[in-house]
Amino acid sequence: MSVPKEDVPVSETLITVRSPELDSFGHVNHATFLHYLEHARYEALEAAGFSWSTLGEQGWQIFVVRIEVDYMREASRGDRLLVRTWSDGFRRTMMKLGQVIVTENDPDTLITRASVTTAWIGPDHRPMRVPEEVRAGLTNRHGR
Repeated sequence: MSVPKEDVPVSETLITVRSPELDSFGHVNHATFLHYLEHARYEALEAAGFSWSTLGEQGWQIFVVRIEVDYMREASRGDRLLVRTWSDGFRRTMMKLGQVIVTENDPDTLITRASVTTAWIGPDHRPMRVPEEVRAGLTNRHGR
């Protein structure tokens, strides 16, 4: 799993950990991190100009086909987490995204890192080329 290159735009999504997201040990459950990462991917697409409704209007679907996650540190109730998302490459019908989660007050210490590979599916329910406008939107400077 990589870190973004300097010239690659990074979308940032802030998430505050809530009590229902904790497990019996009092920290964020590993599966909850997957929800945080998914939410941040939607935010990154929206920041690049592609809301979920826009994708639906085009008949496009995005499926996660592979996700690798490393959990390095725990997060607890009230922590303000910063999820950074960036484009980590494209193949014809695939898009790879890199993601890290850090705390807002310590952005150099990794909590979680992930590499996510998605497949793009067209209105005919068959794999489609990742649209050029999506490629351009995710590789041009953006963020929140």
